[in-house]
Amino acid sequence: MIFAAAAVTAFAALADEQAEFADSRVRSIVPPTKVVATSQGLGGAERLCGARFGQVSEGAFLAGSGPVLKSGEWLLLDFGRELHGSVQIGSGARSGRRVKVRVRFGESVAEAMSELGERGACNDHAIRDGVIDLPWFGRREIGESGFRFVRIDNVGRDAAQIEYVRAVSLMRPMKRLGAFRSSDERLNAVFETAARTVHLCCQDYIWDGIKRDRLIWMGDTHPETMSVLALFGDADVLPKSLDYMAATTPPSRWMNGMPTYTLWWIRNVAEWYRYTGDVAYLKKHAAYLSATFDHVRSGMRNGEWRAGNFLDWPTNHNGPGATAGTQALALMCARETAFLADALGDAALGGKARALAAELEKLRPDPHGAKSAAALLALSGLRDAKEMFATTLGRNGHAGVSTFYGYYMIEAMSAAGEQQRALDTVRDYWGGMLDMGATSFWEDFNLAWTNNAFRIDSLAVPGKKDVHGDYGEFCYKGFRHSLCHGWSSGPAAWCIAHVLGVRPTGVGCRSFEVKPQLGDLKWAEGAYALPGGRSLKVRAERAADGTVRTTVDAPPGVAVDCTTR
Repeated sequence: MIFAAAAVTAFAALADEQAEFADSRVRSIVPPTKVVATSQGLGGAERLCGARFGQVSEGAFLAGSGPVLKSGEWLLLDFGRELHGSVQIGSGARSGRRVKVRVRFGESVAEAMSELGERGACNDHAIRDGVIDLPWFGRREIGESGFRFVRIDNVGRDAAQIEYVRAVSLMRPMKRLGAFRSSDERLNAVFETAARTVHLCCQDYIWDGIKRDRLIWMGDTHPETMSVLALFGDADVLPKSLDYMAATTPPSRWMNGMPTYTLWWIRNVAEWYRYTGDVAYLKKHAAYLSATFDHVRSGMRNGEWRAGNFLDWPTNHNGPGATAGTQALALMCARETAFLADALGDAALGGKARALAAELEKLRPDPHGAKSAAALLALSGLRDAKEMFATTLGRNGHAGVSTFYGYYMIEAMSAAGEQQRALDTVRDYWGGMLDMGATSFWEDFNLAWTNNAFRIDSLAVPGKKDVHGDYGEFCYKGFRHSLCHGWSSGPAAWCIAHVLGVRPTGVGCRSFEVKPQLGDLKWAEGAYALPGGRSLKVRAERAADGTVRTTVDAPPGVAVDCTTR
């Protein structure tokens, strides 16, 4: 079987990488910015902030060079922003013996202060809470995880002098080619946080999260794909992640064990090809794509796609709505398969894909109040975008918006001509996380969680809710909830595509339309990343008469159709 042989070859190629190779990520040192709290009576902890030598001093310790942590004492440090990586502790023990300390990483202060098992606190994907030995005269590094805060407790008998504590940020080097700025600083902060969130999640592969779900969940990657392409261009982490899923999933099985996730793999491959125009990449997966689409077709029952109906966790409360959204997703998958088949010159595959699309286009599913489903129905054309906004997306304020499918909701609002509502959703919903101290965007969020809640960078406040530990559901209850999840990066792609209005119209980014939609903004400027390290730059500014003047700087060989709204 050709596709089976190709999968074995691909898997072997991935395995060969493990022989010996350089880590593609870059290490950088980040000092703590603040001492959040210490045990009563501990002095000198503030000397750990800012620049340190990163070296335990030779000979006798210098008086006051670092805090002495006695048995039972602790300190809690803030590194100022969400990081992926580890922490180094330089220490000495005046007894001349090793010292035992407990190290707790936290994406929030409350998580760093929690006990394992308390409100979901766990070590499921990264050991973020454990007891270790420190050398009596040296340094130890602990991690990896996603974190902003670190608490260190002396749980041994002997005192330890802490010479320094510093984070080691581990990041894939990816040059930011895409950009966005506007007259609204809140919107700018959302964009920058979204961009940083997706970059943090580009580690060995494109991960779901950097503390929990350090995995490639293919059904969750599409917003990340769109953000990476707009911001970083043809970054190799994208095809590497797609290749991994193909190499580890036989065509007769569903990716990650979930039928809809295979649909998203096809959509992601189509986005990569549409952006790069790399036919050689498609040919590498041609046999696998054909066999996988046969498996997709097997999910049809009585004119509907019934293999599975999972969209995202918040929609799991609404089975009929999730099923309706899945029909739209299956239709998009069929159309994308036809697009890829045409690029490959595979008439048989193209015929199958168009036949499935034609069957699904007969449907008119009801979203049953699910905004995620309404968004997919609008974007697929199964239902009119203006109708979906009037009946579902535009109702009940920001209730029902999620960090994952919120991306498709604001896309659908823009498609319905409701650009101002989409802008307000980005400011209010994603901005609501910023108000709670977020420096990266979360796995899930509900604006109602902010009512009478303290920020994630604050110690617990009596009588107030913990926005991290007290909320979340399904697989992300309490502190298990990830506060850096790549699927929440959608506003980065959306700001460039809909506020600046920059969207490719041809394969390989050789032609674009530029149609800025400023809403209530006075101006916006930025860039869309192009393959090969180039970018297309745009500035749109509202004149005194209300018209929008747009300036475009396009590289040679890139055609632009520029209009304003």
